[in-house]
Amino acid sequence: MANKEAFQEKIRQLGALVGELDASPDQSGATAARELVQLLMEVHGAGLQRIMEIIDESGPSGEAIIAKTGQDPIVRPLLLLYSLHPEDLETRVLRALDAAGPRVRKHSSEVALLGISDGAVRVRIHTSGHVCGSTGNTVKSIVEECIYDLAPDLISLEILGPEEPASSGFVSLESLMKHALPAHSMAAQSVELCGAD
Repeated sequence: MANKEAFQEKIRQLGALVGELDASPDQSGATAARELVQLLMEVHGAGLQRIMEIIDESGPSGEAIIAKTGQDPIVRPLLLLYSLHPEDLETRVLRALDAAGPRVRKHSSEVALLGISDGAVRVRIHTSGHVCGSTGNTVKSIVEECIYDLAPDLISLEILGPEEPASSGFVSLESLMKHALPAHSMAAQSVELCGAD
C-alpha cells in the first residue's frame, strides 16, 4: 500500500513546481506548461468520474466501495480535487469534529459546529474551567488538523474560543476574601504542618 506521507510529499512538490512555473520569466513556456497541467487534470478527472460511475452502477457493494474510497487518506484528496467525493462538506466537517472529540476532551474541552455557509466553516471550542493559553492553542491545533484533513476544500475556517475577560492583574479584596480560609483554620493547618516534621 502507498505511504500517506510520501503521497503528501508528492502533492507538496507538485504545488511547488506549479509555483515555479508561475514565477518563471519565460511566460510562453509557463503558459504551455499550465495548459498541459490543465489538460491532464481534465483527462484524469473525466477518467476518475467514469470509474466512480462504473463502481456506483454495481449496486450496494459499489456504494460501499465509493464510501471507502472517500475515507482513504490517499484517494480522498484526489476525489476532492476533482469534486467527486461522496460526502458533502458538512458531513465531512461533522466527521472531523467527531474524530477530534476524544483528543479535545483530554484537555477539558468540547468543540461544536456553529455553521457552514458557502464553504466558510465556524466552530466554537468550549472549555470546562480555566484553560491556559498553551492548552487552548493545543486544542485549536487539534481541531484545525482534523478539519483540514477531512475538508481541505473549505473556503475559510473560524474557530471561536471561550469568551474570557482580559486579565488586568488586579485581584479585588472581595475575591481574595471569598477564597481565603478563616484565620483559625490557617493556624490549625500551620500547626499540623509543623507537627508533621
